[in-house]
Amino acid sequence: MIKAYAAFEPGGKLQPFEYNPGALGDHDVEIAVEHCGICHSDLSMLHNDWGITQYPFVPGHEIIGTIAAKGTHVSNLSVGQRVGLGWHAGYCMTCHSCLSGDHNLCAQPESTIVGHHGGFADKVRAKAASVVALPDGLNAQNAGPLFCGGITVFNPLLQYNVPPTAQVAVIGIGGLGHIALQFLRAWGCRVTAFTSSEDKKKEALSIGAHDVLDTKKPSELAAAAGRFDLILTTVNVKLDWNAYIATLRPKGRLHFLGVPLEPLDINVFPLIANQCSVSGSPVGSPAGIATMLRFAAQHKIEPVIEVFRFDQVNEALARLASGQAKYRIVLSHQ
Repeated sequence: MIKAYAAFEPGGKLQPFEYNPGALGDHDVEIAVEHCGICHSDLSMLHNDWGITQYPFVPGHEIIGTIAAKGTHVSNLSVGQRVGLGWHAGYCMTCHSCLSGDHNLCAQPESTIVGHHGGFADKVRAKAASVVALPDGLNAQNAGPLFCGGITVFNPLLQYNVPPTAQVAVIGIGGLGHIALQFLRAWGCRVTAFTSSEDKKKEALSIGAHDVLDTKKPSELAAAAGRFDLILTTVNVKLDWNAYIATLRPKGRLHFLGVPLEPLDINVFPLIANQCSVSGSPVGSPAGIATMLRFAAQHKIEPVIEVFRFDQVNEALARLASGQAKYRIVLSHQ
């Protein structure tokens, strides 16, 4: 039996829950969970904001642990090896995206917390292809958020071949944004943070930003006209997107990582006139995750975390929902 914490209704408190995972599949692994980050996606799924949650619902998709058991056809991982698991717990391995190396765009992926019990537990199961070994040099306790938040902000650097000479801005200095600043600074970019919080200005500069622009001051946005090659937006609220598009250079890109629930109100003419793009991306492939982890280890990049015990899971979720967390929350069995 696997011991977990589950909600039994939308927005419900998590309670102790046990389930029988059945026989271990030939291509599966069972991970003994050591740590598990909490992501805003866990909150969205808890409240069924996307209409896809199944109850009882076990959150958790930023998992660090060790291989406790493996299927007979698993040869790339060893029992006792420390690994991580993110948003995807499996891929079809036969669609065009999988065969092209874009497993994160799989036509029929298995998600770790959608129709599958996640990592708020003592163990979790997944297909071995979705599990990535943790390289030496990374702190296991705070590495979990790299498997969702980290790869989400790192993936655009790979997808769009962002050069180290690029001028890149980040909207929202929170769970995603604070990792993005670190990656972009180490990548070599000139990094600007957009924030409406006075408190976060000094923090953004200390984390990796070269410059900070106050989004509450239209004059600062206006002064940045034509500056950025890429803007990464990590927020889930509606903003004046046209004001940000005006800060793009010709062929610049406004790229969505956060998910505003309202439709985008965007004027098309500036996009055409400057050949700009509006795009978005999810998490990355296992190969992308492995690259991101090596980059993080090489440059000593770590998410800033607050740690709670697993039996404090409801307090941890409330802390995340309050918006006061700095910047990611991790549940730990240790």
